Amino acid sequence: MTATSVDVIVIGAGPVGENVADRAVQGGLSVTIVERELVGGECSYWACMPTKALLRDVAALRAARQVPGAAAAVTGELDVAAVLARRDRFAAHWHDDGQVDWLDSAGIDLVRGHGRLTGPRTVAVTAPDGAVHTLTARHAVVITTGSTAAVPPIPGLSEARAWTSREAVAASDVPERLAVIGGGVVGSEMATVYSALGAAVTLIARDGVLPNVEPFAADHVVASLRAAGVDVRVGAEPTRVSRDGEGPVVITLADGGTVVADELLVATGRRPNTADLGLDSVGLTPGDWLAVDEGLRVVGGDAGTGTWLYAAGDVNRRALLTHQGKYQARALGDAIAARAAGLPVDLTPWGRHAVTADERAVPQVVFTDPEVAAVGLTVRAAREAGRQVRTVEYDLGAVAGAALHADGYAGRASLLIDEQAGTVVGFTAVGPDVTELVHAATIAIAGEVPLERLWHAVPAYPTVSEVWLRLLETAGRPQPGPARQPTTTLVDA
Repeated sequence: MTATSVDVIVIGAGPVGENVADRAVQGGLSVTIVERELVGGECSYWACMPTKALLRDVAALRAARQVPGAAAAVTGELDVAAVLARRDRFAAHWHDDGQVDWLDSAGIDLVRGHGRLTGPRTVAVTAPDGAVHTLTARHAVVITTGSTAAVPPIPGLSEARAWTSREAVAASDVPERLAVIGGGVVGSEMATVYSALGAAVTLIARDGVLPNVEPFAADHVVASLRAAGVDVRVGAEPTRVSRDGEGPVVITLADGGTVVADELLVATGRRPNTADLGLDSVGLTPGDWLAVDEGLRVVGGDAGTGTWLYAAGDVNRRALLTHQGKYQARALGDAIAARAAGLPVDLTPWGRHAVTADERAVPQVVFTDPEVAAVGLTVRAAREAGRQVRTVEYDLGAVAGAALHADGYAGRASLLIDEQAGTVVGFTAVGPDVTELVHAATIAIAGEVPLERLWHAVPAYPTVSEVWLRLLETAGRPQPGPARQPTTTLVDA
């Protein structure tokens, strides 16, 4: 057994852990990062990067087919082998040499193995060869271990060798028939890509397709999936799964019907990677999401009495998105460095070390066909929060830039306006290639830009971004003074 003291220990070398470590090192601290799998984490090898590599080919072919001159040049279908090979390149063929080189260049030490807390500021790392290395942190331990696929307790499911997102993203072959349980982001994106690659896909969506986005956006996606040949079963509930040897998977539904497939993907949510982190050594419950305060300090147990244990990214359940985890990580790394130097930490809303955007301006893109881009509140979320808002919608197909972008362009965009503040608090768009619209909306929401000022943000013509002008025209120019009369239907929460 060996022992080392360091300023900061980070458990988990995914994008979140890498960013915490990088900011702390830039703040003058020594950092050791612990990783039991691949440096770069879920996003690099089994989620964001390989998933979007798969979906990009689908989107590019769709875009070509929606412009007559380009469509005339398209003479075949997707080259499945080429699609999978490009996916493999973006996943670095599941090798982390490049990521390890980056850690070294950034001055971050790496210890490979499984890290577990053994007490305040102490982590024991069990290496692959069984050797144990004890690390002691002078200032902070940060847990950035992320999440993994949650598998529901459906009888027979655990014996059926079902795929999770990892197997679906890394598969070397396309099954003839794929069943998907779960209509969220993973389920809908994988239904999109596997259908385009030639599989007959059945999407079993008990709680609906994309239930956390605005209903009009989800409706567009469902219509498109069905038009592509996906059998979308909204409201269907699987009650049993069976598989005989290497044969097909049979999913029995609550209504007595069955779905037969060659492979089954389960995409029903996530659970935290905290079961084997030694949380009980500091009075916390293994397997739980880690509750944090506004400074991302873990609360509860023995950890709640000090400022040494932090959690960032998926594991704290604030916003299960890679970009939000990295946002948290940058703020947290700076805050840890500031505390170590005896400098003030600014946790006021939108302050340097605050993570205010987690609550007010979380952007998300769903790379289905059509794409969904959203940021801020939905109507439902605003209603639940007791906000007085009104919603304004506009047909994207009626925007000149969209009509030029693709023949038969179909889509829709909406703004959610806070009546008291006179600012945008939510934005949703659905349509081909709407992903690049989301950052303008994120800036408007994070900056709390008044509607009156947004009229001076002139969209270039003819671009799809002209929808901003059309939405503002539909909303009506606000009148000066504190009292403004709504010009569209109020959603009074």
